[in-house]
Amino acid sequence: MAALGRHILVELSGCDPEILNDVSAIETAMVESARKAGATVINSTFHHFSPFGVSGVVVIQESHLAIHSWPEYGYAAVDLFTCGDTVEPWISFDHLKESLKAKNHSAIEMYRGSLHLLNRTPFEPKTPRMDPYRSEVELVDRGPEEPRFVRTLWFTDRDANQALSLRYTGDCLSNQKSPFQTVRVFQTPKYGKMLTIDSAIMVTERDEQHYHEMLVHPALQTLKTPRRVLVIGGGDGGTVREVLKYSSLEKVVMVEIDEEVVKASRAHFPFLSRDLTNPKVELRFEDGIEFVKKALPEEYDAIFIDGSDPVGPAEGLFTESFYRNCHRALKSTGVLAAQGESPMFHEKAFVGLNHCLKRVFGPINSHVALFFHPTYPTGMWSIHVSVKGDLNPLTSVGPSEIENFVKQHRLHYYNAGIHFGSFSLPGFVQKMLELPN
Repeated sequence: MAALGRHILVELSGCDPEILNDVSAIETAMVESARKAGATVINSTFHHFSPFGVSGVVVIQESHLAIHSWPEYGYAAVDLFTCGDTVEPWISFDHLKESLKAKNHSAIEMYRGSLHLLNRTPFEPKTPRMDPYRSEVELVDRGPEEPRFVRTLWFTDRDANQALSLRYTGDCLSNQKSPFQTVRVFQTPKYGKMLTIDSAIMVTERDEQHYHEMLVHPALQTLKTPRRVLVIGGGDGGTVREVLKYSSLEKVVMVEIDEEVVKASRAHFPFLSRDLTNPKVELRFEDGIEFVKKALPEEYDAIFIDGSDPVGPAEGLFTESFYRNCHRALKSTGVLAAQGESPMFHEKAFVGLNHCLKRVFGPINSHVALFFHPTYPTGMWSIHVSVKGDLNPLTSVGPSEIENFVKQHRLHYYNAGIHFGSFSLPGFVQKMLELPN
């Protein structure tokens, strides 16, 4: 070859949009296409764009492969550059076309760096090259048969205007598409295993206690002696785990619409799901909205709404009719706690849920607590606590009672200071929650 390299510019159209929006799938296809062509992979870096699309590059010893996808158009632009004669880029092209399920394609090949136009000169670098494998966290070792390479992939939880990204290893430990949603588990170097539903972060090993302790304990410390508890959602098992720390408990019913969430948690998050086999737990796989409709009046001391964002199967968990059924199912002295999104990420859902609960339970019986959750978008998350009877999370329990409970159960996030401080809302949040005149 009378050139330094071969450069193929590829356009793939009619591709599967789900694949084009999947960082793991695209990175795996790109790395494998490089290997099939005979290239030596050095590094892969991929990122998810907001609201959708993937961009990334696989650095090979012989140059690089790059891609950017537009799922909304079923289109991907690919750049394949190889140096020398040892790699066949058209093999990469064929593999990518098949992996992305492209119906149409176009490609053009150019020879770059014509040798008859170039003069080779002696070159010695002034600074010695650093070891590209110095980061043990990023290093991917595929065994003695394949060279190791550095892998950098980013999972992004986003809306149309903002996003949170976490680095993960690239390995998808579980990927199940149920009739309701897509449930996946990834490994991250900083936060351990991560459970996602429809590309939204639900649980990470490192900070799950922030959420589960705050969903349960401000409510149950207010109530003190729960006997019958209902959990809507919560398939990972963390809410049930916290509820079972109350010795007065006789029964907890968990209603999860998607069995795949429970299966994923049992396989990868046993510290969350371990109590789902407790004899006090009744586990039901059905629609929680319909279940509450059929509940008996004053059947439960406490109800927890542990659902995902207000889209898909969880959308109905943010409606007034649902919460009126919950109100009816609560005892005359009962408490309800619901995850209520972030005041800075899902402002409409956050405010709408608060106003809904004020209409159902009354303004003085509806409270909002804020807490830190690093892996939820913006890091500021909310729990909405509503009560029946004369309960009040600020006056029905004292600091010493909370601290005794915290020490007994060695809680990670929740304590007396957090309990009372979390209900002290910033001024801008207070203004957001004001009822219209």
